[in-house]
Amino acid sequence: MANDSYGDIRTLTPEQHWAHFEKSWQALKSYTYLGKTTPVLDKGVEKESMPLRHDMRNSTGGITAGPLCILCPEPDWRDDECVPAPVTMTYSILGPAYDVSRLDTIRELISVGRTMGYSRARIVDAADYGRVIAISSGSGASLGDVPPGFYPVDNPVNDVVDSPDLPPLREVFGIVPRPDGALEIERVTPMTASPHSALHQGPINFALEAAAMDELERVLGTADVQIDYYSVMFVKAGYTGPFVSTAEVVQSKGPRFGVEMTMREEGNKHRIIATASASFYRVESR
Repeated sequence: MANDSYGDIRTLTPEQHWAHFEKSWQALKSYTYLGKTTPVLDKGVEKESMPLRHDMRNSTGGITAGPLCILCPEPDWRDDECVPAPVTMTYSILGPAYDVSRLDTIRELISVGRTMGYSRARIVDAADYGRVIAISSGSGASLGDVPPGFYPVDNPVNDVVDSPDLPPLREVFGIVPRPDGALEIERVTPMTASPHSALHQGPINFALEAAAMDELERVLGTADVQIDYYSVMFVKAGYTGPFVSTAEVVQSKGPRFGVEMTMREEGNKHRIIATASASFYRVESR
């Protein structure tokens, strides 16, 4: 139960702000480990893009929701504009993208006010922008203004060769099973921390989806399911941990299965950090 991040960017002087952002942004692995490039924030990057690897797919080869949250986080409100924090993120997944190797985004900024921002996007096959894999929308809050002096960060992504032997994302991001079947992230680390020192949305979504998949496998007796809808609400920032994720299957008879997921911060009065709802359908042998 601890926070090992580099600290909260909001507590620093304007002169310290961008050096802290650079250090935190380079340490955070939610984006770079998955190979996601971020225009404006990442030096020399012009396109929001991400490969679609084996570790971003389910047991049948279909796309999972967690990587979509990394490729296309909502809203489209960057750290050079404010200290952003997501509130809602929703993804309708139109196809499993079995034969897609890279994804790009087509963004639409709907509205940005003083404290709230709203956007939506189309997530497309990088080789065919007419093929939409998912549509997303979301809202977020500004936790504070930022000083002048932003500069793009040298932040190279992970160019690992795709392979079935890549470790699962839950393993990479420290999401471990507990004896009661729940999943736990022990603490916030530089690898999983936002610049304001809270647990980042990436590991939150990885853990919530992993909890859903584990519970579906327990209830249905198979992991061969495909997600087609995922919506997450970020309720409170999580600083302390342990962060415990659970899931409940709402309709086990099908043909579509609903799942409700919850993440709680056990070391802070068990308060809810995030909740998510998702729907899945069974996939027959391909």
